[in-house]
Amino acid sequence: QVQLVESGGDLVQPGGSLRLSCAASGFSLDNYTIGWFREAPGKEREGVSCISNSASATYYADRYYADSVKGRFTMSRDNAKNTVYLQMDSLKPEDTGVYYCAADQSLTACNLVIALSQYLEVWGQGTLVTVSS
Repeated sequence: QVQLVESGGDLVQPGGSLRLSCAASGFSLDNYTIGWFREAPGKEREGVSCISNSASATYYADRYYADSVKGRFTMSRDNAKNTVYLQMDSLKPEDTGVYYCAADQSLTACNLVIALSQYLEVWGQGTLVTVSS
């Protein structure tokens, strides 16, 4: 069964840190471009970050970060563990939301993954991040 499972969401105070994980099963993440998205109450889904597959990184910028998270969030992948991570530092209340990871093998450029998220092949179930004092 092809699936992505997110974990690591929690309640954290402003200024704190969390690391989200997105573990794949049933397929190899190495050939997929992966995006992190979030949905806040009353807001549309937002593309947070993206990392391209290993081969595409030769031709495209292999990372994308939304302006709202640049300098605070870092995305990485561990192909040996078939997992991607989102390190979130200096968290703000506006970072609150359900965070989803999604993967696609055909959309190799991050700008396409972010722009065409409704077409991505595989989605996780989401993990809740709450930033509040």
